[in-house]
Amino acid sequence: MSILSGKHIVLGITAGIAAYKTAFLVRLLTKAGAEVRVIMTPAAKEFITPLTLSTLSKHPVISNFTNEEDENAVWNNHVELGLWADLLIIAPATANTLSKMVSGNSDNFLIATYLSAKCTVYFAPAMDLDMYKHPTTQTAIKTLQSYGNILIPSAFGALASGLVGMGRMAEPETIVETIEAHILENLPLYGKKILVTAGPTYEAIDPVRFIGNHSSGKMGIEIANSAARHGAEVILITGPTHHKADSSRVSTLPVFSAKEMYDIVHQYFKSVDAAILSAAVADYRPKNISLSKIKKTSQSLSIKLEKTKDILASLGALKTTQFLVGFALETDSEIENAIKKLKSKNLDLIVLNSLNDLGAGFGVATNKITIIDKELKQTEYPLKSKAEVADDILAELIRRSDG
Repeated sequence: MSILSGKHIVLGITAGIAAYKTAFLVRLLTKAGAEVRVIMTPAAKEFITPLTLSTLSKHPVISNFTNEEDENAVWNNHVELGLWADLLIIAPATANTLSKMVSGNSDNFLIATYLSAKCTVYFAPAMDLDMYKHPTTQTAIKTLQSYGNILIPSAFGALASGLVGMGRMAEPETIVETIEAHILENLPLYGKKILVTAGPTYEAIDPVRFIGNHSSGKMGIEIANSAARHGAEVILITGPTHHKADSSRVSTLPVFSAKEMYDIVHQYFKSVDAAILSAAVADYRPKNISLSKIKKTSQSLSIKLEKTKDILASLGALKTTQFLVGFALETDSEIENAIKKLKSKNLDLIVLNSLNDLGAGFGVATNKITIIDKELKQTEYPLKSKAEVADDILAELIRRSDG
C-alpha cells in the first residue's frame, strides 16, 4: 500500500499541452488508494475532456463556481474543497497560473481553492523553454517555494514548440514518486527500522500434528502497518496466519516454530532501531518429534515437553540502543505479572492485555491494553480496534524516541 492510501487529493489542471498527461496522473493516484477530486481551469478543457477525468477519478470535475447548465444548482464551495484536501497538486502549472498563485489573482475556481487550502501544495511547472527561463517565471517559482509550496521540477526534453530544453512537466510517475518521498521524509519514523513479531508458533508433534495457540497475528500485523504509515522500514516476522501487511514498506518473513522465530529475530535485531514483539510464542515444544504420524493405538498419549528459548529475554540481554517492547497476555494478577516481565526481560515498555477484558485477546478485531514503562507508569486505554491500538503503541514509541 502506498503512503498516499486514504489521502484526499485535489488535482488542479491548467491550460497547457501537458494536461493530456493528467489522465495518467489521476490513474496513478487512485491506484495508490487516494481519493482524487479534479479542478480544471476553463481553458484546460481545450486540452483534455472533463469526462475522461471524472471517469478516472469517479467524481465530477469542477471548473467554475456555479454549474452553468443548471441555474438551480448549489454553488461549488472552494473553501470546503480546500479544507477537504490533504494534498493539493497543480499540474501542469502554467506561467499564467504561477503568476496568479503569487499575486493572489483569484479569477478562477482553482486559484480560489489554492488560496483556501490549509494543506501542502505541490506544483509542477510546464511551459516552453523561453517562458520557463524568463526571470518572471523563475521569480514566481522561488516566491511560491518561499510560501511553503513544494516544487516538482520540470524536466529537460522535447517541447510542444519543437524546441528541446527545460520546461516539460514531470512525468506522472515522477510526480507521484516525488510526493510519496516528500511525505515519507516528514514522517516521525522515517529513516528508522523496526522489527515486529506476530502470530503464533506451531511446535510439531509429528508430520501432521502440532502444539499451538489461538493467536491470529492480527495485532502484530496492525503494528507493522502502523509503523510503516509513520515512515518506518519494517521487518515483520510472523508465525502461521492468513492476515497480511498492506504496506510495501513491510518485509514479511514467515516462520513456523519458536526456534525459527528465535533464529531470524536474532539475525535482524542488531540492525534495527526498535523491536515490538507481539507474537504468541510457544513456551514449550515436544522434546522428541516423531518422523511418522503417531497412530492411535491406546487410550492416552504422553508427550514430553521442553522449554523453548525465550526470545524476548535474549533480546533484553543483547540490546544496546534498541527500544524494546514486549507483550503480556494475562489472566491473573495482570499488572504484577506484567511488571515482573518488564523488569526481568529488560524491556522499555510492556503492553498488557487481559483475557478477562471482554473484546480483548485472540481472534477478535478489538483489543484493550495498558502500557507500562520502565518507571512503572501505567497508561490504560479503552477498548479499540486493533488498528487504533497499534497507533497508540507507535505513538508511545515515537514520543519516547523524540524525547
